[in-house]
Amino acid sequence: MESSVESLTSLMIVVTLAFLAPVLLYKLRIRAVPVVVAEIIVGLMIGKSGFNFVAADKWLDMVSLLGFIFLMFLSGVEIDFSNFVPRREPKHRRKEFNPPLVAAGVFACMLILAYPLAYTLKMMHLADEPFLMMLIIATISLGVVVPVLKEKRLTETNLGQTLLLITVLSDFVTMILLAVFVGARSQQSNKMLLLLLFFVVVFAAYFVIRRIARGKLFAILAQSTVQIGTRATFALILLLVVLSDQMGADSILGAFLAGVIVALLSPKKEFVRQLDSFGYGFLIPIFFVMVGVNMELWSLFTDWKMIALILILLVFIFISKFIPALVLRKWFSWREVIGAGVLLSTELSLVIAAATIAQKMGIIDQDMYGALILVAVISSLIFPVLFSRIFPAQAQRKEVISIVGANHVSLPVAAELGKEGYEVRLFTAHAADEAAANEGSRLYKIERVANLLPETLNEYGAFAADGAVFATMEDAVNLQLANFAENAGVKNAVVRVENPQLHERLQREGVRVFSTLYASRTLLKAMIENPSTVKLIANGDDTIREVQMNNPAFHKSRLRDLPILGGVLVLRIFRGESFIVPHGNSDIQLGDRLLVSGDPESIQSLRDELE
Repeated sequence: MESSVESLTSLMIVVTLAFLAPVLLYKLRIRAVPVVVAEIIVGLMIGKSGFNFVAADKWLDMVSLLGFIFLMFLSGVEIDFSNFVPRREPKHRRKEFNPPLVAAGVFACMLILAYPLAYTLKMMHLADEPFLMMLIIATISLGVVVPVLKEKRLTETNLGQTLLLITVLSDFVTMILLAVFVGARSQQSNKMLLLLLFFVVVFAAYFVIRRIARGKLFAILAQSTVQIGTRATFALILLLVVLSDQMGADSILGAFLAGVIVALLSPKKEFVRQLDSFGYGFLIPIFFVMVGVNMELWSLFTDWKMIALILILLVFIFISKFIPALVLRKWFSWREVIGAGVLLSTELSLVIAAATIAQKMGIIDQDMYGALILVAVISSLIFPVLFSRIFPAQAQRKEVISIVGANHVSLPVAAELGKEGYEVRLFTAHAADEAAANEGSRLYKIERVANLLPETLNEYGAFAADGAVFATMEDAVNLQLANFAENAGVKNAVVRVENPQLHERLQREGVRVFSTLYASRTLLKAMIENPSTVKLIANGDDTIREVQMNNPAFHKSRLRDLPILGGVLVLRIFRGESFIVPHGNSDIQLGDRLLVSGDPESIQSLRDELE
């Protein structure tokens, strides 16, 4: 009983310090340090390398293992396979640059270059396993690269998409190769056959799960309080973890592939956020703290061989990323290319995974394990900071709005949006409408098309926009275009529907619809009941806008603690299908939409920070 109490005490210390680590980073305004690195540093302070308050025991080992498994699972979930589908560009805008193809070529060069560098380490007697070191040199940290790209607003650019795809390929391929390495090292011929069989089982499981997930029973249970999606996810993780362990691969491969299956099912963002909250809120921080607890840091600095390995490995990691990245010079500036090579040198989770597995199998000793962890920590500290210093500042990108249909409803809106700084593209198929549109053409671009069919508009890039308005005089045409836009990934589509019955049905289905009749009736009622509100909205000079919360640095932050609000007042926080009336203690979360009021400059500053 006493040992159980001691274990709980150790767990309490670890959980408390994991809670305090991000709080201290936020209070001290240390944005450059990833939270996971701070957690490892906390572990160093309380473990073998520090005050030795906490030692590993069966409780902490079990919770840490679950955190490790869930980290690998979320690494699989983070892979967005839609990025591998080439974007449809208008015929007259298509360029030779193809992000998926370029990313595949650059990563292939990285992988090829990594092996001779790894073999060099063997020749220098700094490492014994070239294949393992190749994987460590070739991998890239998805969990660090993605937030940096989002912070720089690069995820929608060609360069950002390419870097994201290279990182995803690295994460996926090196994880699979790590599983192959583990199977090969087992020195049992049937292990590789079992590993191949395991991949077949996972492939079959995906199709079975996809069919079940689309079934009526699953849809009904998903809307109840049983949280069937969460239960199914944990059952899938444990099933594949046990299977992979029994069939010759390490358990992390099963966890990773469980995440890949979930990612392929295109889960709702709210569900993914629930999984992130559980993983990064409880299990995963414990794992990273325990990584620091188990490291014997000081012994590394007494061995010149380990110091040499750390320094040379960091150089090799950079060389393996920078030289292949030079291919990008064909399309981008030198500062962008150098910045790309630096950012891609960031490593963390998979290096820790590989080191943990290798130590467990007896391939590396404790000092080598500590050296590899330290390399991962240093790379995730210095390379993102260097990238921020090297990479050129991005010009403010105008939001692109496509408006289909030139008429008395859409033309004034197009002109107003043009005045407010949006890039507006107006599509019309009628000469008479084009003549009317030409009067305000200095505020928007007119695209004359042969017809308003989805395929034709797609060729002209109507669906490659931040938002779209389908405002022709025909409800059926607008609805057809809206359906095509949804499949094309247009996030904000507004549909004009004048039929009252159809209008009400689409509203119930969550479609953003408008009609001149409904709008006039609603406006008249609002002017009678709330004239000041209507005046504020109609003549507010951009004082009310919507801001999307996409910055992980402010996830779960309270409004009262935000230094970025300035003169902005938050009126509503929209979360999913509901909204929150905010107060000082209200927190904001990833995916929230904030309805704010204030002067345009303050609102733009808030957008720069949150979006």
